[in-house]
Amino acid sequence: MSDRASLAALAAHFTPDQVAADLAQHSPADVWEQRVRRDTSGRLTQFRPEAELSNAQLSCRFLIPTDQQWPAALADLGPACPLGLWVRGHDHLSELTTSTIVVTGNRAASPQTVDRARQFAEALSLTGHTVAASLAYGVDAAAHEAALPNGPTLAVLPRGLDQAYPHNHAPLLRSITSDGGAAVSLYRPGAPPSGATLKASAHLLVALAHTVILIEALDHSQALRTAEAAIALKRPLLAVPSDGSLHTGGNARLLDEGLARSCPTPTHALELL
Repeated sequence: MSDRASLAALAAHFTPDQVAADLAQHSPADVWEQRVRRDTSGRLTQFRPEAELSNAQLSCRFLIPTDQQWPAALADLGPACPLGLWVRGHDHLSELTTSTIVVTGNRAASPQTVDRARQFAEALSLTGHTVAASLAYGVDAAAHEAALPNGPTLAVLPRGLDQAYPHNHAPLLRSITSDGGAAVSLYRPGAPPSGATLKASAHLLVALAHTVILIEALDHSQALRTAEAAIALKRPLLAVPSDGSLHTGGNARLLDEGLARSCPTPTHALELL
């Protein structure tokens, strides 16, 4: 059995830290066989790695760390470094992520906030940066849409790449992957989103990026998870100053605590990059 199929099978059933010690000493195929022998539930025994991988790669491809296209920055995730990545779109993910900037914020964003997100994303894309976001409603989708006319954009999804998340952003996902950009996921086709996949995907999004820009975020929101991942991974974090409203409470806290740098306009962002 190939390393690619073995890693895809392991990734489908285990988190990286659950198999890291074994993979340090044995081949992926041997580790998979060991896990199958220990399985008492029958779920691993019934899983057919080569067939599963072949079927999944009809819609997207599975990259592994030995591939030339593998982004070296993912090593910053340490024990949480993925066993592999599912990718749609751009053939060379390592090139696409050379100068990637995350633009993120509230899902239920005001028209003014959406417009601000578009301004930041447009300025970044026009200066050669790859704008990355989560395809989510509000700020993230606006960032993708504003970047698309000027260059590639990168979407990191918390579910399998056979469907968009949210579902009605399927046209946007197609545009991203067909216009020079890419969609990336930790999860094989068919895998549904969950709280755990949202958290892991926020860390992946940040690991693939050089800098994170927080347009507007409620405290304790999903957008704040991305900001906190930036802090944990020591990625520069820029935040638009709070206007004093509840919707910008996350920005206010991060700036007050010195965890983010103030970034009121796209021009300021470009100066700080």
